[in-house]
Amino acid sequence: MTLSLFPLNTVLFPGCLLDLQIFEARYLDMISRCMKQGEGFGVVCIVEGQEVGEAAGHFSAIGCEARICDFQQRPNGLLGIRVEGGRRFKVRHAQVLPDQLAVAEVEWLEEPAEQPLGSEHADLVALLEALAEHPLVVALGMTDSVSGQAALANQLAYLLPLALEQKLQLLELDTPQARLTQLQAWLEQIQGESGIAQ
Repeated sequence: MTLSLFPLNTVLFPGCLLDLQIFEARYLDMISRCMKQGEGFGVVCIVEGQEVGEAAGHFSAIGCEARICDFQQRPNGLLGIRVEGGRRFKVRHAQVLPDQLAVAEVEWLEEPAEQPLGSEHADLVALLEALAEHPLVVALGMTDSVSGQAALANQLAYLLPLALEQKLQLLELDTPQARLTQLQAWLEQIQGESGIAQ
């Protein structure tokens, strides 16, 4: 499967929403093509380089499909789009086209069936509910309560102010349970450090 890539300084997760402002010709063409064909594109995290200008120097080998769910002309005249994270993928082979658009052969990663939340997830659910009240999260429309482990893991991984390396580490984990366990470990570590500092 060949997928157009949009390297960004962010990590997109399945089921999460991201607003983008499009102004470079290569991405305007890509978005137009995706909308005509009813396809998505791939969001990959920039490991080295920048978002604007030359194709990003180095980007992550794992990414998330972005499906366009809304678009509008911004007051500044630029195209604004809202995408929702779809399937995770691994980049097998990437190349940069003459217009500097990166495209890649990708392998879709299997997602396990959604598992129900248990009482052991109560603290993480409460944390997500607190995050959902933040104005930026409200603006994205990501305030619905979650009903399963995958949704909880993906939204926390996406919304918490973690380092990009940590977010990529979470995206690479194959099960929601593994992501939740890692998140819990990091949160306990942060609480432990703040407890020592007091």
